[in-house]
Amino acid sequence: MTTTTATTTHTVLRAEGFSCPSCVAKIEKRVGRLKGVDAVKVHFASARIEVDHDPAHVSVEDIVAAVAKTGYTARPAAF
Repeated sequence: MTTTTATTTHTVLRAEGFSCPSCVAKIEKRVGRLKGVDAVKVHFASARIEVDHDPAHVSVEDIVAAVAKTGYTARPAAF
């Protein structure tokens, strides 16, 4: 799911492969370093990743790739 306001887009991703709460910090750190990401919040219990970002600088595909580099799979949520 993606919503857009002005220059910021709110994207929700579903993640797979979470095994412990330390996954949260790894993903938040990696995604948070991307240029254009304003905020990232990982919800361990629901396996959701919420990202506020500027699509002119970072795409959903870039975010998914950053999550993959931490060893987890993510895809845009349908809801």
